[in-house]
Amino acid sequence: MNKRILQLAVPSILANITIPLVGLVDTAIVGHISDASAIGGIAIGTMLFDLLYWNFGFLRVGTSGMTAQALGRGDKRECARLLTQSLGIVGVATVGIWLLQWLFVTLALACVPCSPEVASFARQYFFIRIWAAPATLSLFALKGWFIGMQNTISPMAIDIVVNVVNMVVSYALAVYTPLGAMGVAYGTLVAQYTGLLLGIILLAWHYRDILRGTPVVAILRDFPSMRRLLVLNGNLFIRSLCFMVVYVGFTSLASRYGDTELAVSAILMKLFMLFSYFVDGFAYAGEALVGKAYGEMQNAEDLQPHKAELKKIVRLLFEWSVGVGVVFTVIYGIWGGECIALMTSDSDVIAHSMPYIGWLIAMPVVSTLAFMWDGVYVGATAGVEIRNSMVWAAVGFVGCYLASYYWAGVHALYIAYFAHLVARVVYLTIKWNKVVENPQPV
Repeated sequence: MNKRILQLAVPSILANITIPLVGLVDTAIVGHISDASAIGGIAIGTMLFDLLYWNFGFLRVGTSGMTAQALGRGDKRECARLLTQSLGIVGVATVGIWLLQWLFVTLALACVPCSPEVASFARQYFFIRIWAAPATLSLFALKGWFIGMQNTISPMAIDIVVNVVNMVVSYALAVYTPLGAMGVAYGTLVAQYTGLLLGIILLAWHYRDILRGTPVVAILRDFPSMRRLLVLNGNLFIRSLCFMVVYVGFTSLASRYGDTELAVSAILMKLFMLFSYFVDGFAYAGEALVGKAYGEMQNAEDLQPHKAELKKIVRLLFEWSVGVGVVFTVIYGIWGGECIALMTSDSDVIAHSMPYIGWLIAMPVVSTLAFMWDGVYVGATAGVEIRNSMVWAAVGFVGCYLASYYWAGVHALYIAYFAHLVARVVYLTIKWNKVVENPQPV
């Protein structure tokens, strides 16, 4: 089983490692050929897409868990149906995004203090990249479906190709054409559609037997059969909104303490999330393996052997993820200051970061527990529990900040962030036995 976990986790980890390179390369390209307003515009424009697409993460997560369960039941027709329905939702979501794009960017920029030059660049960047919405959202659904089918190689290939094409084309368009800095937006556009083309090729190559003869129109018209997927996605959408309360709230609150503390919080958040690139690989493996095992339970007459196997899978997944957390705890404990120095050469920012090294050391293990539980519950398609855990986590974040900011100062931010992780871990740990005993999607 450990070998199977690694077979699923390692490709996702390798793909995740390429993700931060894109933002770094885009910023470096613009930084060398344009001015500060263009750099700021890229940062704001990228943030707008993070806010927008974060809310559509359910397309990957929901598709992954339900597909894994259908595969566990041996129902390949249902697997094909789920992919068709997810792509149908992508179509509707794309139309909605395009219709509301001007309103979204106008409202978002009204809430972000920036110069007219930065705002103008961000708008141009946004209105170019928004035409990649069909490809971006389709890739969410495709990658979730591949993971549910116990295939993390294909998502890895897609991510690597998208990121490499993005870097190469962005550089070429920005440096060697009259587009200038705006070439990075077109580069991302080209990369997303290249990824979609590769996804379609991989789909046809590996799963043509499953997908052949799928009645696409009939499936899209069969709204009652989509109910489970829509209900699950609705719960996951609420979960995404709660995530935004925490992560956007963390940055917004940090900005109240001045530019230096904002820079410190941004660097620490990057370091908090660094190990997620590794843990997410095991979380994706959890989605696939737990979902398949859960689907097998749904058809079994004797549940006990399947429950024992499911518990073994979860135990091994947590051993791997906690191992990652411990490694990063040791790294931050020994070289925390050096890690911060790698992120900035500003001596003032480095000095102001030192009082928060303890939080840097404390975060990894509890974070890995929260991330791993998310993967397990996604595999079980326990949408209500996933939603409620983040509702309580958001409440915990806000409540702990309000309760501590008078006496803790900036530390209140980190108290609140730590509390939201603990809330997720405690809630999902308590609910797990209920999920195991009920092999039907919640």
